[in-house]
Amino acid sequence: MSTRTWTWVHKWSSLICTAFMLLLCLTGLPLIFHEEIEHLSGVVQAPTMPAGTPHASLDDIARAALAQRPGEVIRYMFWEEDEHPGITYVSMASRLDAPSEENNAVIIDSRTTAILDQPKTNEGFMYVMLKLHVDMFAGLPGMLFLGLMGLLMVVAIVSGVVLYYPFMRRLRFGALRTRHSARIQWLDWHNLLGIVTVVWLTVVGLTGSINTLSRIIIGVWQMDQMAAMTAPYKNLPPVLEPAHLQASLMSARAAVPDMEVRLVAFPGTLFSSPHHYTFFLRGNTPVTSRLLKPALVDANTGILTDSRDMPWYVQTLLLSQPLHFGDYGGLPLKVLWALLDIAAIVVLGSGLYLWLRKPRQAPSRIAANSHAHSAAHAFADTGLQTALAARKEETPP
Repeated sequence: MSTRTWTWVHKWSSLICTAFMLLLCLTGLPLIFHEEIEHLSGVVQAPTMPAGTPHASLDDIARAALAQRPGEVIRYMFWEEDEHPGITYVSMASRLDAPSEENNAVIIDSRTTAILDQPKTNEGFMYVMLKLHVDMFAGLPGMLFLGLMGLLMVVAIVSGVVLYYPFMRRLRFGALRTRHSARIQWLDWHNLLGIVTVVWLTVVGLTGSINTLSRIIIGVWQMDQMAAMTAPYKNLPPVLEPAHLQASLMSARAAVPDMEVRLVAFPGTLFSSPHHYTFFLRGNTPVTSRLLKPALVDANTGILTDSRDMPWYVQTLLLSQPLHFGDYGGLPLKVLWALLDIAAIVVLGSGLYLWLRKPRQAPSRIAANSHAHSAAHAFADTGLQTALAARKEETPP
């Protein structure tokens, strides 16, 4: 491809995605520290008890949740022992197939079955940030649209790297021309921060695009692996009153003793079948702790019926999620992710500024400077097509 073609690709891919990438970077910044923000905002914690205090039976926890919200059904239970030890999160709704927005949360002490809180899950600052970041309050179409914007950003990065050398070969790497005009200074900062964050932006853009396919990936898993695991139950009537929850938990743990249960989906929910509890277990290494393995247990008998490793496409999704938000390396990695996010905001904002403030040129000079215009697109998300023309009007550094 010629330089002119790369320039065209870079300019339009950047212009189309810049505003949405700014939105994602701004909303992603607080999401990086969601755990710390939750602690500061007073999220309930389980009371301190002696080490080794046993957990109550899941059947008792389920009864406590149902008594707290009579007339509703339990859809999921999940645990975050690393972040919130001693707590069971129970997701309830008026019916099993209720929309995801109709989610009533009950937080229960895993040791005593005491009700600790019933937080609102669809309001507050972090909820708004998450929804804007995930789908812009537009559901699946919004998710897929943001995924497309992420891919366009990757295209802009690749084309910018291709164009970077012909622009910077006239300057020292990282040169900042502080005695020139404001536009030239912003141009230099734009190029420097852009090349510094190029790998991070590519990783975040690709993993973010993968994450937007989560609903589609889960749907494929249901039609593929889940359908095969539940095939013997295909023509049986659904379980209307599931029981043996604690016995089912023990069966799942016995099948995979080196993993811990992260979530249980009740019969008839999105991640299970009408006949099974589906326990999702995770490992205890840095990689396997990010992966989940389903174990299906007959809700009538409490006997394990099947357990398999997730297929590659689900594992790819599960590994991309923590990589996207940088939440697999503790606070130091989160701080690094935040600094890179801020740098990306400067790159995107300066690119937009350079495009809006591009210098005007007399018609008689346009043809003579066309070559300079093409070369000056180097690694600018927006607005570098006149950079060399601007340099001619400045005193050489």
